[in-house]
Amino acid sequence: MIRKQARQRRDYLYRRALLLRDSEISEKRAKLRASLATGRPLDPSVANDKELRKDYQFDESRPDRSTNEELDLDDEYSQLSGIVDPRILVTTSRDPSARLSAFAKEIRLLLPTAIRLNRGNLILPDLVRSAQASGLSDLILLHEHRGVPTALTLSHHPHGPTISFSLHNVVLRHDIPNSIRGTVSESYPHLIFEGFTSRLGARVVKILKHIFPPREPLTSKTKLGSRVVTFKNIEDSIEVRHHVFVRTGYDSVELSEVGPRMTMKVFEIRSGTLDNKDGDVEWHLNQYTRTSRKKNYL
Repeated sequence: MIRKQARQRRDYLYRRALLLRDSEISEKRAKLRASLATGRPLDPSVANDKELRKDYQFDESRPDRSTNEELDLDDEYSQLSGIVDPRILVTTSRDPSARLSAFAKEIRLLLPTAIRLNRGNLILPDLVRSAQASGLSDLILLHEHRGVPTALTLSHHPHGPTISFSLHNVVLRHDIPNSIRGTVSESYPHLIFEGFTSRLGARVVKILKHIFPPREPLTSKTKLGSRVVTFKNIEDSIEVRHHVFVRTGYDSVELSEVGPRMTMKVFEIRSGTLDNKDGDVEWHLNQYTRTSRKKNYL
C-alpha cells in the first residue's frame, strides 16, 4: 500500500511538472504572437529562445491559458470537486481534555459531511492509513495546550496538501452569549470568503472551501433556517463565524450566531499527507515574515 501511494504521488508530481513546463512555454508563445501582431519589441529572454519556434504552428491551435489556469486543471481537488461530497474525519491528539473533545464535536457539527473519531492509542501513520482505506477525503487533527485548543491541521487525501493553522480566541458554542441552544442544523452551509486577495490567499480559500459540500447560491427562494459560515481575513488572521439566518422580510435577514468562534493563522502549507514529514513546503511562517507591519500575505 505504501509503495502504491508513493508511485501515485510520483506520477502526480511528474504530470504536474509537465503541465508547468508546457504552460510556461505556452505563455511565452502567447507573448510572441502578441508581439508579431502588434509590432512591439519582445523581452530578450523570450526573443532569443529558439525552442519557442519548435511546433509553433501546432501550438497556435491551443487556447491561451495562464500557468495558474493550467495547474488548476490537474490540482489535488479537480477530479471529485463538485461531483462527490467530501468526507472528513475529525479527531484530536491523544488523551484529549474535555474541552478539546467538546471543540471536536462542534467542528464536526460545523462540517455537515464529517465524522468524529476518538483517537485512543492510534499512532499517526495508522490513523492516516485507516482514513484512506475508508475512502475519507480529508483529515482534521486538533491540538491543545492545557485544555485550550491551540492548533488545527487539515490534510487532504491521498496526496495532500496539508495545511496547519494556529488557533486563537477560541470560544465554544455554549460560551457565546445569546447563542442558539438545542440541536444544530446540519444543512449544507453557504460560504463567505472575504479579504483573500493574494495567490497564497487563493490557495487557502481553495483548501478551506473543499471541506464543505457544494450548495446552490443564495436566491429569493432559499429555504428558511439556512446556515452561513464566514471566513474573513483581517491582516493575515482568519476570523471564523458560524450563523443561522432567517428571512424576516423581502430584503431583511436576521442572524443568530451558533458557534464555535475562533481566529485562525496559517503557519505552514506543504505537500503530502499528515504522516509525511518530508513533503515539499509550499509556504511557512518564519520569524521574519511579519516584520513589516504594512505587508499582508493573504
